[in-house]
Amino acid sequence: MKFLSAKSDALCNTLKSELERYRYKVFVETLGWDLPSRDGRETDQFDHDDTYYVIARDEEGRINGCARLLPTDRQYLLGEIFPQLMAGQAPPRHHDIWELSRFTSMDLHDNRNTLEDTFRLLRKAIATAATLGARRIISVSPVGIERLLRQGGFSTERAGPPMRVNGHLLYACWIDIPVRERPISALPARLWRMLNARTAATPQGQIAGAA
Repeated sequence: MKFLSAKSDALCNTLKSELERYRYKVFVETLGWDLPSRDGRETDQFDHDDTYYVIARDEEGRINGCARLLPTDRQYLLGEIFPQLMAGQAPPRHHDIWELSRFTSMDLHDNRNTLEDTFRLLRKAIATAATLGARRIISVSPVGIERLLRQGGFSTERAGPPMRVNGHLLYACWIDIPVRERPISALPARLWRMLNARTAATPQGQIAGAA
C-alpha cells in the first residue's frame, strides 16, 4: 500500500476520475449507500478544489483505499447533512477540527488488504490532518467502526448516540490526534514552552522520551 496525500486542485483529472469511479464501486455498488452519482462516479458538493484526499494504491498503481479531509470552519458532511448525530449540540465549526469522510480500504481487485492496511490508511489520514493544523477529527461512521478504532488503539469517543439514517445505523465519532502528530504551529503555547524547556534540559537538544 502506497499513499498520496494532496489537495484536490493538485490532482490530475485522470486520478480524480479514477478516485470517483473507485468510490462509486465501493460506496454505491458494494455497500449500497444512497449517494449522488453520475456515469459510474461518486462525488458530492464537498468535493471541491480545497478538499484534501489521502489515496492508497496497490503495487500495480490501482486505488485500493481513500479518505477525504475537510476543515469544519467550512461546509462539511456532518455539519450540513447529519447535524442530528450531534445529539442537540452544534456541529463543530473550527479551523483545528477536521472531518474525515469517504474512508475505505476496500481492495476491489485482489482483496489483499488486511486490517493492518486499514489502520495504516487511517494513521496516514490522521497524520495528514495534523499537518494541516488539525487537533481533532470528527466523522460520520457506521457503528461497527467504533470497535475497529479501539482495536487499532485510536483514541475515540461518541459525539452522540447512534441513529438510523436511510437504513444505516450511524454515529458521530470524535478521533483525537496524538500530540506527537501535530505540527509545532498547532500546539498550544503552554505546551510549546514546556517542550522547549525539556529540549534545553536534554543532551544534544533531544526531547526526552521522544521516538
